[in-house]
Amino acid sequence: MAKGLLIDYEFCTGCHSCEMACRKEHGLSDGEFGIKIAEFIWPKRAEGLDWQHTDDWQYTYIPVPLDECDLCAERTAAGKLPTCVHHCQAKVMQYGEIGELALALSEKPKQTLFHP
Repeated sequence: MAKGLLIDYEFCTGCHSCEMACRKEHGLSDGEFGIKIAEFIWPKRAEGLDWQHTDDWQYTYIPVPLDECDLCAERTAAGKLPTCVHHCQAKVMQYGEIGELALALSEKPKQTLFHP
């Protein structure tokens, strides 16, 4: 069965632990990534708020598996979690069967499912 990652980006802090763990696990050099934190910053919307003159910003970070990601095939074959999941400081990543992870998507907003 197909495996994937469910990422709850509501609580991702953008700490880059997943990136560093992946690079170390796979011996990637500077500029190479198996997973990369995408950072989105925009003004919060509030009724009557002039967004051009606000100091109230919303930050969202989403770990995105890239083409180089193989979900740590060697680790998972040995019964371990992918290194990004294992080292995630905020514990916002889950690894498992796509069907089971897809069911969890309905439990709360601000999640995304990746099948690299």
